[in-house]
Amino acid sequence: MLKDKVIIVTGAGGGIGRALAIEAAKAGAAVVVNDIGVSLSGEADDLGAAEKVVREIEAAGGRAVASTHSVSDPGEAQAIVRTATDAFGRLDGVINNAGILRDTFFHKMSHESFDSVVKVHLYGTYNVSRAAAAIFKDQGSGAFVHMTSTSALIGNFGQANYMAAKMGIAALSKSIALDMERFGVKSNCIAPFAWSRMTSSLPTDTPEQIARVEKFKQMVPEKIAPLAISLLSGDERAPSGQIFAVRNNEIMLMSQPRPLRSVHRGEGWTPETVLDHALPAMAAQFFPLERSEHVFTWDPV
Repeated sequence: MLKDKVIIVTGAGGGIGRALAIEAAKAGAAVVVNDIGVSLSGEADDLGAAEKVVREIEAAGGRAVASTHSVSDPGEAQAIVRTATDAFGRLDGVINNAGILRDTFFHKMSHESFDSVVKVHLYGTYNVSRAAAAIFKDQGSGAFVHMTSTSALIGNFGQANYMAAKMGIAALSKSIALDMERFGVKSNCIAPFAWSRMTSSLPTDTPEQIARVEKFKQMVPEKIAPLAISLLSGDERAPSGQIFAVRNNEIMLMSQPRPLRSVHRGEGWTPETVLDHALPAMAAQFFPLERSEHVFTWDPV
């Protein structure tokens, strides 16, 4: 499905990114495997991670090249795109997957922890997408797949930085879809459920948490690939501006904000009438303070 296409996958040295890079190559794409080779907390981890994935792809008969540039820097994001055009002569798709974690409760979160996560996830997605956008515009085609998270779409403890960045990515994707539709460019999000470095830090302090982690381990990263590849394919049936979730063998279309209920008062509102009438009238539609695990209560299938 990706025959003769060139795809960039960021954060592709392990986990979901690695699986997507390998599966894209199996589908016929030439792949830029981008990974700076650090741990989720930022320390030097494996500077050869991208090259190892390249060798896996090549050993299976595919085409790939490594990039160790950082998505968080605009100039280096441009270099990631140049790696694709220099090596393969074109660019057809981008999977924005690179990420780090700096989890802590909001009242303890430092500016550095917030800033670093937003720079990699949100700014990284913008930087690489912006670098690719000019190419896509000129050639009249191209596709973006951005990784968001149900932690952002629904909620989670101790992830204000991650949630803000991932929700920002959903909005950024919609803006790209709207602005670039006229040029034949598509942009979509996937909220993936899969066991990877990003989920390996889930707590295991209680039997319930242990059970949740065991369920996550069943959801291998390769399960994300069929949807991602279809969205990158250039097929006219592929949509744009959508948010999907993939949970093992389930593909879900996620909702986007729309009005649920409205109240009107001809003479206008005062703080007292808002409390007495407006808020009680809408209360049945208020969202509870749920986390992702409260919404996805059934076992992966």
